[in-house]
Order: sequence, then structure tokens, then C-alpha cells
Amino acid sequence: MTVGTEPGLRPQGAGLAEETRRVLALDSLEAAPRLLGAVLSATDSEGTVSVRLTEVEAYRGERDPGSHAYRGLTARNASMFRAGGVIYVYFTYGMHHCVNVVTGPEGMSRAVLLRGGEVVEGLDLARSRRSTARADRDLARGPARLCRSLGLTRDDDGVALGAPGSRVSLTLAGPGNAPAPSAIRMGPRTGVAGPGGDGQAFPWRFWIDGEPTVSPYKAAAPRRARRGRAAQGGA
Repeated sequence: MTVGTEPGLRPQGAGLAEETRRVLALDSLEAAPRLLGAVLSATDSEGTVSVRLTEVEAYRGERDPGSHAYRGLTARNASMFRAGGVIYVYFTYGMHHCVNVVTGPEGMSRAVLLRGGEVVEGLDLARSRRSTARADRDLARGPARLCRSLGLTRDDDGVALGAPGSRVSLTLAGPGNAPAPSAIRMGPRTGVAGPGGDGQAFPWRFWIDGEPTVSPYKAAAPRRARRGRAAQGGA
């Protein structure tokens, strides 16, 4: 079990840089493109893996039919309702974990799903965790792959980024490393069924154009094909 901080004893993300805290205080729709180029790191007894984010999706709670929090607070999505600066890790399809960065004020249930990135530290460890990857670009190309490369599970759900005792940290891209605004693309979210998958109403997937670690877009599977499973989507 990952060791985190007890809620209320320390502000969420208090160990993060001021600009990072400012971004994580924003609504997820504003924060999501600003997280492109940022580096998420996770450390455990095996070592550290760091991933530079190249693809993310915004989810907006009660305003978003594609969100896990659309119908309110549950035991599963409780971390989404905390103040920005923690992670929300969920288990899906009985086999995969996915990680989101929670943003915005407490109670708003805003989150950014981390869909893809480039492993920039701990390459050998990420390769050992993702031994079926055909190439290094595939190590964190997709939300489940990214989470597995980082070694994150439900045990890490609710952990505060950068806080004392936390093994997970986030660093925004600095000047000269952040993607140019002209390189950021947006479109429909991957695998979201129903109204939340409408790319005209919810073009809330953001990615860096030309990055080989961006996952291919896939629309939600037809309902018959998804029978007996929860609709795929993010937070």
C-alpha cells in the first residue's frame, strides 16, 4: 500500500511548484492542455519511472455524461471530489488500471485522464513491466499501458502529488520544453459511449501533434459488443 498524507493535514499538492499548484487548481478543461509535456514520476522499491505526457483527456463530473462522477459521489470515484493535486486511479475491465490527475476545487469532481506519454526515466524498469511492448514508443501509449509502466494501482488512489510520503510527483514542462500552442490538437475522447462520446459537444481529448507515443483514436464499441461490460471511458 502506498503511503500518502491524511486528508486535511496538508493542502493537496503542497510539495509541488507554485505554477503546478496553480494549474491543478483550474477546471480540468483548462488544466488538461497545460499538462501536455509535464512529467509524472512514480517511485517504489524497484526504482523510478517517469513519463512525459503527450496525450490527455478532460472529464468534468456532473456536467459530463462521460465522467465517472456524472451521477455523483461513490466509493469508487471519491478521489475525484477532492481538491486538485491528488490522483484518481481506477480499475477497468477486470484487468487494467488507469490514472487521472484531479484538478479544481474540492467537491467539483474534475479530473484529467493521462492517456499517453514517453518514458523519459526508468526505461529498463518500464520495459520489464511492459514486456509485451513491441517498441519503446508503446510502453506508455494508452492509459492502461501508461499506468502499468508507472506501476500504479488502486492502492495509489487518492495519493497527493509531491506530498511528504507520496511516491508520485508531477513537474510541468518548463520554458523551452512545453509544446507550442500550434502543436496541440483536440478532438473527441477515445472509447466514450453515449452522449459523452460526441466529439462536437465534448472535444476534450488533447494531444501533441506528431508525437509517436499518442494512442490512436477509437470510437466506443457498439453496445452489443460491450454487453456485460462497463462503457469504456476516463474519469
